[in-house]
Amino acid sequence: MSPRITATDALLIIDMQVDFMPGGSLGIPGADRLPTLINPLCDLPFGVIVATQDWHPAGHVSFVGQGGPWPVHCVAGTPGADLLPALAQAHIGVVLRKGLNPDIDSYSAFEDNDHASRTGLDDLLKGRGITRVFVVGVALDYCVAATARDAVRAGFATFILPDACCGVRQAPASVLAALGMEGVDQARAADVLADNHD
Repeated sequence: MSPRITATDALLIIDMQVDFMPGGSLGIPGADRLPTLINPLCDLPFGVIVATQDWHPAGHVSFVGQGGPWPVHCVAGTPGADLLPALAQAHIGVVLRKGLNPDIDSYSAFEDNDHASRTGLDDLLKGRGITRVFVVGVALDYCVAATARDAVRAGFATFILPDACCGVRQAPASVLAALGMEGVDQARAADVLADNHD
């Protein structure tokens, strides 16, 4: 049986933004299919649903022209930084923007990559009585993995729903195996949906 969703659970929807969809500046194959699973998850009785957005200044350190590994993407205020229109946003209670510092990238929804600057997500979730988080979105091997890892470190029971995620480069099995060694559990989104609709 998959976990029963209650008000002490949070759904973290990572970076479901236009630039990360096929055809976007940093398009991830298959990412545009994820709302078919994520949208029904949003109808479950989560205590809070958080959507993150990369929200980069124009000269962000992660961009190729600044010495980073990625093409220009999710520049603050541009259409590419918008949440995907196909994503059901009515139940999203918190939108958290990350990667705002031009000199530091931010994969995790909890903190910047230098581990010095935190987003406040930890306190927000704990303040709402959340004890368990479910992570979906893109990219599995970067922002999803970093968020799940930090969620465990923050003391949350943490699940990744792999069928509601897409990766960029690394094989999903190896990413999930490594996360499993760090205390991240897995559950299929399809099973969570089926087991919470009886």
